[in-house]
Amino acid sequence: MQPTLSELITIARQAGSIIREGFGTHITVYQKGFKDLVTEIDKRSEAILLDHIHSQHPGDSIITEESGFLPGDDGRTWYIDPLDGTLNFIHGVAHFCVSVAYARGGQLQLGVIYEPIRDECFAAEHGKGAWLNGQPMHASHIASLDEALLGTGLMSSKRYPEPINVEYFKYFAHQSLSIRRMGAAAVDLAYLAAGRLDGYWDIQVNIWDIAAGVLIVQEAGGAITGMDGDPNFLQNQHPPYSLVAGGKDVHRQMLDVMQNGKNPL
Repeated sequence: MQPTLSELITIARQAGSIIREGFGTHITVYQKGFKDLVTEIDKRSEAILLDHIHSQHPGDSIITEESGFLPGDDGRTWYIDPLDGTLNFIHGVAHFCVSVAYARGGQLQLGVIYEPIRDECFAAEHGKGAWLNGQPMHASHIASLDEALLGTGLMSSKRYPEPINVEYFKYFAHQSLSIRRMGAAAVDLAYLAAGRLDGYWDIQVNIWDIAAGVLIVQEAGGAITGMDGDPNFLQNQHPPYSLVAGGKDVHRQMLDVMQNGKNPL
């Protein structure tokens, strides 16, 4: 049975309530790997989401940050990040979210990103549009890169030794109004869809971080592709993914930099 957008909003809000209640309290933190932390709140948030999917949509596949790949019907897949921005959460920085997406036949159908502290719910349905707390939202119409506020995620040099993102950062810092590195890819994409950011790029990001955001950006009228300009990058790239997104004019100019090496530094 196909889930509904209101269903995804409901479970994202339920998981978000767990996060909101835990924010600023003493919590247990575990280290999964190099610069990769998880908390008991991540796990409790994930449990809310998994319990619902297993009970209401048995047999669906699930790809989630904490539990990994839970196999099922390949034609129906959920992508879940129960707490994107865990490091922010641990440090008391109120910039994190729950991200839930649903795909059928390889096509993203539904996406929800919920920021529990701001009580903002960004949602989209394939072919029907995107909404912020129920109101239509639209990506930026800024025409020029030099007028754009950009966002990015900077990778760890130990995990990804290539300094390419640092070079992009240096270039775009000169060519845009400014850059924000806020530490939660899903929120960044939601903000881009709402016109709060004009462009965004990231390198080596996981599917659960971006699946909902990809659909929300598309349905808000933004452009999102691989760094080679491929709009089907989720199908054609091997994970982790690299992407560039923005209002259509800014996206095109950012792609020009990445594809043609227009870097004066």
